[in-house]
Amino acid sequence: MRNFKAIHKSIKVKTIQGRYVTNKDIFPFLDTLDDSFLVEIIGTSVLGKNIKSVTFGSGKIKILAWSQMHGNESTTTKAVVDFMNFIETKSNLVLKILENCTIKMIPILNPDGAEAYTRVNANQIDLNRDAQERTQPESKFLRAIYERFQPDYCFNLHDQRTIFNVGTAPKPATISFLAPAHDEERSVSPSRGRSMQLIVAMNQELQVVIAGQIGRYDDVFNANCVGDTFQMLNKPTILFEAGHFPNDYEREKTRACIFCALLKAIQVIADGTLDNYAQSEYFTIPENGKLFYDIIINNVESINNKLKQDTSIGILYHETLSDGTISFVPKIENKGNLENYFGHEKYNCLVNNDLIALKAKKELYELLLNFE
Repeated sequence: MRNFKAIHKSIKVKTIQGRYVTNKDIFPFLDTLDDSFLVEIIGTSVLGKNIKSVTFGSGKIKILAWSQMHGNESTTTKAVVDFMNFIETKSNLVLKILENCTIKMIPILNPDGAEAYTRVNANQIDLNRDAQERTQPESKFLRAIYERFQPDYCFNLHDQRTIFNVGTAPKPATISFLAPAHDEERSVSPSRGRSMQLIVAMNQELQVVIAGQIGRYDDVFNANCVGDTFQMLNKPTILFEAGHFPNDYEREKTRACIFCALLKAIQVIADGTLDNYAQSEYFTIPENGKLFYDIIINNVESINNKLKQDTSIGILYHETLSDGTISFVPKIENKGNLENYFGHEKYNCLVNNDLIALKAKKELYELLLNFE
């Protein structure tokens, strides 16, 4: 087995880091790509920002991938850029991919949302709920590319929140996958079955890197979602969800995992080995739970006498853009008995070392003192 994680370490684009990723970060990198890449403007956003695609390879099998449909979901964009950088190495694996596949990637579909660091576009529309009506220019451009390119596989690239765990285990869903449904019954069509097989292949690869941290996303059918729509058109489509890795709020480790998943999927497609992976194994991947808080603090009443005995507090970070920087602002989301939940960080106010650590985090400590 090739060490895809080691490959990523050698080709990671270090000029693009963190959670705030916009055209200003991506376009300079695209300008450095050699002549084997076709970089095109495929349209403009509501506010007139360019949307670019990058096409490479000359093979018969066509793969369409798009990222940052939600502007504040940038981890997969970083992995897409890294994948392009890997293609420039022209290794034996790369040459096989280029010979057998033609790949078109849209690094940022929603540049207005990316700049404002919001899920929606400039008209406050969720592009992933606009697949049928296509009221927004970004939705129209994606569908036009789909119609013109006629892909054999579609990769829909997203981020997910830190709340997700794997099944009922206290492990974060660092990566989640979904083979979107194509009907209300969530039946398995031939195209959905191929999506499942690709996910099985990626899951096997990632279990070596992040064992137990791969989940299966909720497959409730929604015809307004792009993935469901393309699956309805009999195109194998995969939803990628980049999630939390412990102590990695900038999602640089998750970025490497997404790269590994992309490379594995495309390698399987290029090699023609999809049938080596059993569709049935897709259902052995645990479904996502929603049992995590960013921080759980127990026995808060010991420092805040307004609270009842044995009170625990569940805190989630709210990502806030200020002067081009993302801050993680703690907000109390729940209180009471949280023994059935997990925390990426946990503190007990009755433990002296924990209390000292909390007091050092002044914003967090004051939040606890003033909460009612």
